[in-house]
Amino acid sequence: MLLPPDLRDWVQDDDLVHFVVDGLAVLDLSCAKLNERGTGDRQYPPGMMLGLLLYCYAQGLFSSRQIERATYRNISVRYLAGNTHPDHDTVAKFRRDNGELIRSAFVQLLRLAQASGLLRLGAIAVDGTKMGAAAAKRQNLTYAQLQAQIGEMDRQVQGLLEQAEACDQTGSREEELPAPLAQVQERRARLLAAKFQLEEQALRRHRQREQDRKHLPPGCRRGPLSPQPKAGDRINLSDKDSSLQRTRTGIIQGYNAQWAMSVDNGLIVGADVVRDGNDRRQLEPMVGKVVSNVGAPTHVLIDTDYENVVQMSAVEALGITALCPPRRSDDAKAVGKQRPWRRASKAYRQQMRRRLEEATGKALYRLRKITIEPGFGIIKSAMGFTHFHLRGLEKVKNEWQLISLAFNCRRLALCWNQN
Repeated sequence: MLLPPDLRDWVQDDDLVHFVVDGLAVLDLSCAKLNERGTGDRQYPPGMMLGLLLYCYAQGLFSSRQIERATYRNISVRYLAGNTHPDHDTVAKFRRDNGELIRSAFVQLLRLAQASGLLRLGAIAVDGTKMGAAAAKRQNLTYAQLQAQIGEMDRQVQGLLEQAEACDQTGSREEELPAPLAQVQERRARLLAAKFQLEEQALRRHRQREQDRKHLPPGCRRGPLSPQPKAGDRINLSDKDSSLQRTRTGIIQGYNAQWAMSVDNGLIVGADVVRDGNDRRQLEPMVGKVVSNVGAPTHVLIDTDYENVVQMSAVEALGITALCPPRRSDDAKAVGKQRPWRRASKAYRQQMRRRLEEATGKALYRLRKITIEPGFGIIKSAMGFTHFHLRGLEKVKNEWQLISLAFNCRRLALCWNQN
């Protein structure tokens, strides 16, 4: 059977591909990075490449080789790609180099939905989930282990060089040593790079702690951190930016992925990925992303993991009401014996309890469980995105933005078809 003159005749009317093609047609894609060589590689329109990634991610196809095969086997993908077949290297390079394009498309689509009335920004829910990295836990090494292995590598290199010199003096064959020597030197270079990055991470934590100490009350300041890593600090050789994350089922090698979602229609209005194992420092940055993307919400709904009086006060200074079940505090202590910042924290927690005891606060906070938490279940179970496929924090951020954009496309396409 021959293909029809127009592939749209073989694509269902309610297929997501129609929304992807029509939506990308009105977006500004001028920030896309193209092939600058001019010759050699085949050129593909950036809108088509972005649409190819979006549609395949929405269908649970994340590998560049899977996406390449889909351009031959999937009628909707063939229609989207104009019956062309970008190879997996082209797909991977476009995804790797166009983080700015993905972020821009994410914001533009939200603003189009806002202008058309599909996005009504009222209350938002902020939450995080732990996602696995493209790395194994067995690749973790402590700072002490790195130093010991680098010392061992130095001794091996010195021994191989001495053996090579002995071979030269005795007239033996010279081809026996270069391969082992190159392998040892390559391993040593990887260990040195990991050691340097671990030292950089320790220095960043030290600077961040010093910066925080300047803005916190005296009684709330934590002790300073050493700019040098501890002997037990760990780094993963496969993905040096990933870290050990504690989940309900155990400890994984991964990242802490953050979402901010509108409770009115379930659209993601802010997305980010961090290395932190907890959410105490994520409220203000996530609200800042939402304000930058679509404006200020009226309420922000968070769980106890986000309780941070300093950041919650900064959010409420923007006119946004925070709803958060407070942790149990030391209310039994006499107020007069507490420091001023403790009295302020206690008063703030009492204010939160009063808000959540009101009927309006209860009804509003109840929406958090039926919006953002099911959203994580959809991308993990329905879309099959259970771990990141790229390595490095910046690339992981781009992939999380891409899966968030694909999630929004599914939601918007459903709303569009219903209307």
